[in-house]
Amino acid sequence: MQIVALIIIGAAAGFIATRAMRLETDIPTTIAIGVIGALIGGLILRVLLTITGWMAGFVGAVLGAMALIWLWRRYGPR
Repeated sequence: MQIVALIIIGAAAGFIATRAMRLETDIPTTIAIGVIGALIGGLILRVLLTITGWMAGFVGAVLGAMALIWLWRRYGPR
C-alpha cells in the first residue's frame, strides 16, 4: 500500500514541479521525477533531522522563507 501512495504522491509532486519549472514531460517521466524527488527530499530531511535536530526546523523555515521571497519576486505584483 505504501508503494501505491508513493506513486500517487510522486505523480502529484512531479506534476507540480514540472509545471512550476515549465518543463514539458510525458506522464511516466513526470511520475518518475516526483517519486525520485520525494525519495531524495525525504532522505535529505531525515539526515538533517538526525544530525541537527531542532536546527533542521530552523533551516527549513529559512529555506521556506527564501522560496516565498523568490516566488514573490517572480510572480508578485510589478
